[in-house]
Amino acid sequence: MLVSTTARPGDSTVAFIVTLHVKPGREAEFLGLLTPVLDAMRHEPSFINAVLHRSPDDPTLFMLYETWADRDELVQVQIPRAYRQAYIAALPDVLRQERGVTVWQPMRGDFATTAPGV
Repeated sequence: MLVSTTARPGDSTVAFIVTLHVKPGREAEFLGLLTPVLDAMRHEPSFINAVLHRSPDDPTLFMLYETWADRDELVQVQIPRAYRQAYIAALPDVLRQERGVTVWQPMRGDFATTAPGV
């Protein structure tokens, strides 16, 4: 079964695309810092989803796609959460350049209810 969603007027949903260039040889350390953050944030009431990607051409390049119900709540409440602090503090040492963050307003989403082969 397929599901499609469309944003409604006044919808405050926001998507963030975060690009992370990890120093070579520090990928496992980076993932060790990020995994507990992903595990914790999925329990937040304004969290919708997150998908972590790795470049097939560069094993040190990661992209995180996050969707949240409200941008202001994310910035003011979620990002300062204690479970994010070790990760945020370690980024300058683990990354080879500052992370890139772009903000997007979702307009439509199309999803299969099960992944292929599941």
